[in-house]
Amino acid sequence: MTRKTVRIAMNGVTGRMGYRQHLVRSILALREQGGLDLGDGTVLWPEPILVGRREHALRTIAERHGLDGVATDLDAVLADPSVDIYFDAQVTSAREEAIKKAVAAGKHIYTEKPTATGLDGALELARLAQQKGIKHGVVQDKIFLPGLRKLKRLIDGGFFGRILSVRGEFGYWVFEGDWQSAQRPSWNYRAEDGGGIVVDMFPHWEYVLHELFGRVTSVQALAATHIPQRWDESGKPYDATADDAAYGIFELDGGAVAQINSSWAVRVHRDELVEFQVDGTGGSAVAGLRGCRAQHRSVTPKPVWNPDIPATEAFRDQWQEVPDNGEFDNGFKAQWELFLKHVYADAPYHWDLLAGARGVQLAELGLKSSAEGRRIDVPEISL
Repeated sequence: MTRKTVRIAMNGVTGRMGYRQHLVRSILALREQGGLDLGDGTVLWPEPILVGRREHALRTIAERHGLDGVATDLDAVLADPSVDIYFDAQVTSAREEAIKKAVAAGKHIYTEKPTATGLDGALELARLAQQKGIKHGVVQDKIFLPGLRKLKRLIDGGFFGRILSVRGEFGYWVFEGDWQSAQRPSWNYRAEDGGGIVVDMFPHWEYVLHELFGRVTSVQALAATHIPQRWDESGKPYDATADDAAYGIFELDGGAVAQINSSWAVRVHRDELVEFQVDGTGGSAVAGLRGCRAQHRSVTPKPVWNPDIPATEAFRDQWQEVPDNGEFDNGFKAQWELFLKHVYADAPYHWDLLAGARGVQLAELGLKSSAEGRRIDVPEISL
């Protein structure tokens, strides 16, 4: 075996997602398993360089995990020819400029979403990367979750027949920050800093719907700010200027209709923090982060509406658990492995910056739909 060291500039690892999912559970997990075997006698050994503005925070993380590379000068890191890949998990407002610099430096790009604050910027990133001839990918983690992979198995096996509708529920109560600390950073609730649940979650819903059910052809959305005042990390009150809930209806290529509610102001009364119910002529299924339950048409009960008597059936008990039929790795790590194989073994990979731009487009049109109170067509985009 030949070990090839891959130096990856990781910008934004002091944040929750960048640290937990991308550094610890993906890159460091690859190192713990001995690297990534490409199958041709080569093992990739990822060597992260932690990039950010707060040197003390970066060094604390580096010391905790026995890492050497720490930098606060992004330009200097990008000028280093030994760095192959630039990864971005910064706040959205800082991402576009940093990716442009990385593309200009000839680095392969892997980034969180949304890739930019608007569709024009997202498309420009995709065009620049294409012109430079570099490899590029966008994190689309939900489709790698065990629950949605089981759902995909049902779709591929023809279980649903003709799919009629998709209903999604996502969210949880994010504390305001006054008497209990918030679970999300305060910038998420300030529009001027790139916050808002539409900008955050509609890019997720775009690729979930696109990958599993068909391209989104129209959107009708209502965005709301249910909690108008919150308290920041230092305990100071601030006005929440971004939406914290969104209610969307999406028409899909092929005729199915999706309805997805997203909220940071909802208390959870479901099995998982996100669930999708899919109904088709042949059967139905409910998929979450990890679990998936299904009900075939042949065993569908025949309930009769009668509000005058208690329910006589335990409806949840009539659904069958879809088995794992395999082991599921961390979804972020699974996509990192595919991207690294794409860069170093030319393996196929289609979750690129253009796919990321589709997510930005849907968020942009969702906010426009909410502001104008109408359904808006979603045109196909290309470079």
